[in-house]
Amino acid sequence: MIYVKARKPTPALPAVWVLRRVVQGLRAGLLAAGSLLAGMALAQGGGDQPQRLQAITLTAGMHNIRAEVAITPEQRQKGLMYRRDLATHEGMLFVFDAPAPQCFWMKNTPTPLTIAFLGDDGSIVNLADMKPFDEASHCSAKPVRFVLEMNQGWFAKRGFKAGFKLGGAPFRH
Repeated sequence: MIYVKARKPTPALPAVWVLRRVVQGLRAGLLAAGSLLAGMALAQGGGDQPQRLQAITLTAGMHNIRAEVAITPEQRQKGLMYRRDLATHEGMLFVFDAPAPQCFWMKNTPTPLTIAFLGDDGSIVNLADMKPFDEASHCSAKPVRFVLEMNQGWFAKRGFKAGFKLGGAPFRH
């Protein structure tokens, strides 16, 4: 013979109390998920954090340029957004797979820049000054594979205009 101890029926919990516990649990879960996503975005250079990329050295006459290289579509899209601390001889080189008309804007970019559209041999095709946060397009005069952004006025102060040739590994054939 098997004996089973009978349980006493428990009174039903008030619906309001149950609802409060469910809402508290959901709120805690959403806060945890939000914190996790924010942490992942920062770790990947997301949000409003500037990206820092591998750099190479380019030459412009007697000047050396430390150029971070943006190769992937994501790197090129973010570019120098949110960057406030671009040193005098620093810039960003955008590298594309094939020559094509290239257009850039200054969305979320607080630093005034000059953009140089460069031919495969490193020669400047055209230059354009760009204002902070301006969403107007600045385009290459002809198809290019390389684009270099520097502090505004960097090229002008050194007398570099269309036709001037930059040197460095990307331009060697």
